[in-house]
Amino acid sequence: MKTFKKIMIRVLAILLALAVVLVGTVYALWHNEIATVASMKLLRERNDAHLDGAVYTMHVKGDFYLDDFVAQGGVKNDSELIAFVTEKITKGLLDIGISDPEIGCSSFTAKTPEGDVLFGRNYDFSKTNTCIVFTEANEGRHATISSVDLQFLGMDVDQNVTSLMDKITCLAATYAPLDGINDAGVSCGIYMTYQGGETTVATNQNTDKPDFTSTTLLRLILDYADDVEEAVEIASRYDLHDSAKTSYHYMVADASGRSAILEWTAGTDATDNDGGKRELKVIYNDQDAHIGDMEAATDYQVITNFVLQPGYYADSPAEDQKGLDRYERIYEELNLTGGIVADEAAAMDILGIVGRRTWKNDDGNGCTVHSAVYNLTDRTMMWVPNENYGDPAAVYTFSLEQSR
Repeated sequence: MKTFKKIMIRVLAILLALAVVLVGTVYALWHNEIATVASMKLLRERNDAHLDGAVYTMHVKGDFYLDDFVAQGGVKNDSELIAFVTEKITKGLLDIGISDPEIGCSSFTAKTPEGDVLFGRNYDFSKTNTCIVFTEANEGRHATISSVDLQFLGMDVDQNVTSLMDKITCLAATYAPLDGINDAGVSCGIYMTYQGGETTVATNQNTDKPDFTSTTLLRLILDYADDVEEAVEIASRYDLHDSAKTSYHYMVADASGRSAILEWTAGTDATDNDGGKRELKVIYNDQDAHIGDMEAATDYQVITNFVLQPGYYADSPAEDQKGLDRYERIYEELNLTGGIVADEAAAMDILGIVGRRTWKNDDGNGCTVHSAVYNLTDRTMMWVPNENYGDPAAVYTFSLEQSR
């Protein structure tokens, strides 16, 4: 009997040691991912009658392997991005899906009477769950806040994110931002452009430069850019590969008041049907007289869903300029005060004017998923889901001040 007890004690000790080793191994491999998943919180319940998806926050621990992503030269498509994220984040044990959105949006820059620089953005699409993602500052990289549409990670738009697998999949959200701000006071957003004539053609550059997809380029700007010039320099270093069979342009702004619109074009809308021939064109807010008299007379910028390059739509009908009506309406509102708005709430009011519930819905997007006003001076974000502007409980403010 004593011998049996000794054997059992020895077996239990071995099993306990194995368990400790296993737990230690899991912690060593996934401690940042475990902490990130544990941080995911429900911020606002869904309201299907109002087309409101659920809203979550997630605080990402660690560097989420972005430096490794850059070192390998990025990726050319979503499949390569999925392979990278699956290998790095789940160590090859779980598959994660990512795709880029077909979206209709509006953005503008403005200032407050005190001189604070604001960046406003509407994200128009369809009912979806959203996550506000926080990342930490690392050596050579900025802390950030960004907005992510979770349906492009494969989340069911009609269900909350509840299962462990769904939450693990949300670890990929860092690679799918649609807009955001960093602790240097740089904001950036992405907007669909419908380039290529009758059929939209994605930008698909193929030179000897490293490769990046639409949302991963935005991630690079948020993490590495100290100002607009660095954002432009980052964009110029890479070949852009738009996915989801569509095309995009970007707006970027910084705390100095400088902003720029980044577009990739080759020819006009009638001939711009080879995504491999497109080249980066940059429109700065203080160097845009070639765009038009309205733009030349102002220091603020507006962007929606049409290409701003002069003559781009010369051989095309006016309706090809998607979002032109919203573009002109925002400029009209800003021109009333010379681009000065009282505060973030006043900037949010302008976003409300061109929201899906108050503006004619000519692009098939069912709702304004979120409206965000980034204060680039204070490094804060005011964020409202789906035009719930009148509900104080739906107005959220987040800050990066502590990361400066």
